[in-house]
Amino acid sequence: MIVMVVSVIACLLFTTRYLFSGRALRWARIIMLLFNVIGMGWFLGRAIIYHLISGPSLIIETVIVGFMTQLICTGFVLVAVTIRFFWRRMMAVPVDESRRRLLGHATIYPAVAAGLSIYGGFWEREATVERSYTIPVKGLGAGAGYRLAQISDIHLGSFFSVAELDKLLRRVAAQKPDMLAITGDLFDDVTQNEKAAQILERYVDAFPDGIWFAFGNHEHFRGIDTIRKYLAKTRVNVLCNENRKVPGKNLYLLGVDYPMDRPHFEAQRKNYMQQAMKNLPADVPAILLAHHPECIDDGAANDIALTLTGHTHGSQFGFLGQPLFPVFKYTRGIVKIGDSYGYVHSGNGSWFPFRLGCPPEIAYFTLKNA
Repeated sequence: MIVMVVSVIACLLFTTRYLFSGRALRWARIIMLLFNVIGMGWFLGRAIIYHLISGPSLIIETVIVGFMTQLICTGFVLVAVTIRFFWRRMMAVPVDESRRRLLGHATIYPAVAAGLSIYGGFWEREATVERSYTIPVKGLGAGAGYRLAQISDIHLGSFFSVAELDKLLRRVAAQKPDMLAITGDLFDDVTQNEKAAQILERYVDAFPDGIWFAFGNHEHFRGIDTIRKYLAKTRVNVLCNENRKVPGKNLYLLGVDYPMDRPHFEAQRKNYMQQAMKNLPADVPAILLAHHPECIDDGAANDIALTLTGHTHGSQFGFLGQPLFPVFKYTRGIVKIGDSYGYVHSGNGSWFPFRLGCPPEIAYFTLKNA
């Protein structure tokens, strides 16, 4: 993260030479450097020394919006310079030594960048959308038309409070799904986690088949044993490397923990899946809850009808429904492998308070007989 920030700042300082000159360029670089060093230093320091450094979230949000304005503006400038360079080469146009003339109308870039940054930092990241999917499931029988909802990656903290969690659960419950699945990274603030568990308990009866939960990596970061104790006081169905039949339904749910052993991530992930499959009846319709999207492969390998995951936040940046930074094998949306389906949820919150082209979501899945 630190390397990325330093690299971005270097790029920002370089591209300012296309927007300013002389004394204006020097002052622009000084102001930009101070803003980024102090602002991003505060952001990173606050994330590393959790709860020892605190303050209104609006300060962090403003820092992020300012940083993203510079980043988006830099992107515009780099694209414009690159296009102009190749255009001149192809058309054999003499080089124009005046960079001021090169981007004579460049003031539009900061304006558009600021607009997109304000939209992504203050609007889209809270503009939750609802998405609906129909999933064919073999052997569902009388459960045809069964509907479940999924939320994920809420990340309680400065940018998502327990009051907002209550509001989100109320919105999901209003759609009357049969079940709510939560695929990890909800409990991410030691000062709010216990209250969050109490809020989940309050909503259990709003879903006929209850609330089902699988752990993410941030539950481990914030004290997995303590969070287990909070959840043990509720009726939330916590699935950790196990399976369970939905009472009264021809449907099983499996849940796996997040593999925290990075050197042996794949082996641990597969081991968790083996534990979850233990004693699962053959040829029964089943749904797998997991945090990491590569568990979709495990679900498909074991003929699981639907695997619900999160973790990626959909990359938080998208264009036309596609992730701009697909750094994961599966980053966003529906995946189909044979007769199995997987879903990578875009998340409801984030530790980085900015989304562009990738709003938070509530996903609904209606199961039908295949």
